[in-house]
Amino acid sequence: MKHPDPQFEGQTKTKLGNSEVRGVVESAMHDGLATFFEENPDTAEAIVGKAVEAAKARKAAKKAEELTRRKSALDSTALPGKLADCQTRDPSEAELFVVEGDSAGGSAKQGRNPEFQAILPIKGKILNVEKHRLDRILENNEIRNLITALGTGIGDEFDIEDLRYEKIIMMTDADVDGAHIRTLLLTLLYRHMKPLIEAGYVYASQPPLYRIRYRGETYDAMTEAERDQIVEEKCDGNPTQVQRFKGLGEMNPDQLWETTMDPENRILKQITIEDAAAADRMFNILMGDAVEPRKEFIKEHSPEAEWVDI
Repeated sequence: MKHPDPQFEGQTKTKLGNSEVRGVVESAMHDGLATFFEENPDTAEAIVGKAVEAAKARKAAKKAEELTRRKSALDSTALPGKLADCQTRDPSEAELFVVEGDSAGGSAKQGRNPEFQAILPIKGKILNVEKHRLDRILENNEIRNLITALGTGIGDEFDIEDLRYEKIIMMTDADVDGAHIRTLLLTLLYRHMKPLIEAGYVYASQPPLYRIRYRGETYDAMTEAERDQIVEEKCDGNPTQVQRFKGLGEMNPDQLWETTMDPENRILKQITIEDAAAADRMFNILMGDAVEPRKEFIKEHSPEAEWVDI
């Protein structure tokens, strides 16, 4: 069919290809959106922000997948070098002690029962997950070692069926620093691996504060009041020795086994979802970005402080 316009005489009508249509649409959309964004900068900023957040989330998910996936649950070659794994491969029998400090970790490795007890020392305080995105969290070596040791993955990759230990025991010193580290660990588990807590797999060890000896007998006390009671009732007020444990690292392997790791004698506190939620709330107040709740908390609880290191 000939075109009615004389200048197109002898030429035939053609259809636009897909790429040409896309080019026309993209050009029109580009011009229109550019004008709209210039006139509505707040909307433009919000859209760009959402796009950046989505890109970061995809990057974090990919990194989590790469960091936590192993060839098989029995393949120990991908496990952290600091982990002293146990012999059993039955998760229902296996225990993982997450131990504060390399010193205590060394004693725990020597004192443990290697058949069913694994030891993972963590150095210092782990990253506060309250203030960071998942991709930043996964850059922390201690957190990455813990995730890899557990075998479950994290975030969208989390699968409790891949868990390697059905007892995860946080073994920290009985002092303020130990409580801080335990709270950091609880916040991590609550925010990113909550099913472990819901299933009842998370515990906190309860190491004794004192060891009392009298006439060949040994007694352990968890508190000062319990110490005084033992001295009065068991030692007739005249003990042979009263030893104060300043930290797990001060215990020799035998002491650590007898007081904190031996299933026959140890005291474990099973962590509930309420415990973890309380820890999370505390960190949200004390370590979050909002200043006012932190001021209110300090104001409310400052009278309870008996000693402050200034």
